[in-house]
Amino acid sequence: MANLRDVRLRMRAIEQTLQVTKAMKLISTSKLRKGRRMLEDTVPYFKRIQKSMYDVLSSETNIQSEFFHRHDDIANDASKKPHSAIIVITSDKGLAGGYNANVFRHVNELCSKMQNPLLILIGAIGYRYFVHTPHVILENFSFRSQVPTVEHAGEISEYVVSQYLWGVLDEIHVVYTHMFNAVKMLPVEHQIIPVIKEKIQSELYEIGDAKRVDLKFEFMPSAGAVFDALVPQYIKGVIYGAMVEAYASEQSARMTAMDEASKSAEDMLGDLRISYNRARQAGITQEMSEIVGGSSALADK
Repeated sequence: MANLRDVRLRMRAIEQTLQVTKAMKLISTSKLRKGRRMLEDTVPYFKRIQKSMYDVLSSETNIQSEFFHRHDDIANDASKKPHSAIIVITSDKGLAGGYNANVFRHVNELCSKMQNPLLILIGAIGYRYFVHTPHVILENFSFRSQVPTVEHAGEISEYVVSQYLWGVLDEIHVVYTHMFNAVKMLPVEHQIIPVIKEKIQSELYEIGDAKRVDLKFEFMPSAGAVFDALVPQYIKGVIYGAMVEAYASEQSARMTAMDEASKSAEDMLGDLRISYNRARQAGITQEMSEIVGGSSALADK
């Protein structure tokens, strides 16, 4: 009976765990759809900014902007060390399989190739990990597992742009998890500052609007002023897109992890049910044998 009681308790614990994993899978599925829908709703605005930036660069080839290159004082003074910042996007919660571990591995490899890397962290899990590493943390943003918004991206972009313009940072990269499909999700890295003209042009080709190359525009008060005003908005759009993409990847990874956990729990529950039924059958057989044996003993008397 003690063995049956232990098996029953284990079955009950696994059943409760199974309810939790199934509920978390459903929640992640809902959040994944919401995140993708938000990204689709805001993409046209940021694509319009991207097109405008290319229009400026196409109309005026001699634009001088701080966003094109590292600061002159760093380039001319060998004693000054350049600093590269990496915006690292992780999750605020665990139970997402290897989602965060893959980002950590990618960032560590990237830091080993950079001079004086500084980290700008988004997500509580990333902070818990990197605070115990030799890497220098410049800033930490935590939005407490909220769905990414344009306001969140604006807060981060204002910070990194101001640090760049003040000369604190010379390069800014962003590392996030890109969801190629429901199965393939890998960390990727993009340089967002300094701005690379060829990259903007290639991105414009990717969205199928290469015909804008031959268009000519007049900008007031000047092409350079318009470009400098557009770059922070462009950076905000890139950061927002990375945050939403990472959010969707996180939910997809958690959905997959909870699905695997549910399958494992169901397999364990099936094995325990077989063990429970065998033990119960053995107990019933033993009781029947004792009854038959007792009846035989009484009959003999």
